[in-house]
Amino acid sequence: MREELLGPKVENVAVAVIEEIGEDNEKIYNVYLANFREDIMEGIIITSKGYGENANTGERVTTSTLRHCIEVMLPNEVAKIEPIMPDVFGLSNEYWVSFWVNDVMYDKKFVFLAETIQPKNIAYIPQLKSNGIIIQ
Repeated sequence: MREELLGPKVENVAVAVIEEIGEDNEKIYNVYLANFREDIMEGIIITSKGYGENANTGERVTTSTLRHCIEVMLPNEVAKIEPIMPDVFGLSNEYWVSFWVNDVMYDKKFVFLAETIQPKNIAYIPQLKSNGIIIQ
């Protein structure tokens, strides 16, 4: 593929699944976008979907594609994208993030592979001051 078609490399942006405590004192999981860049991200569009195979039947499984929009993220800001249910942890969960910085469009696909969102993989994330799993 020609180099100019690839677009600029996305750095210092992350997607994280954070373990939190809900209203009824049960564990819940939320997905966050983190801007660790020195500049402002604008016009952020995120699509999310899950896909994989049912372990019992071998049948192909795909979730609905959800779309989210965040107008602006300041440097070192974190924004909640969506809650994520443990039912889909057995699937690969994809977050495609597109945004603008100084009239340049960036985009990157972040994928939590099937079975990676598990209690044994959850660790403290210092930048977010929370327990979870992060992809940069």
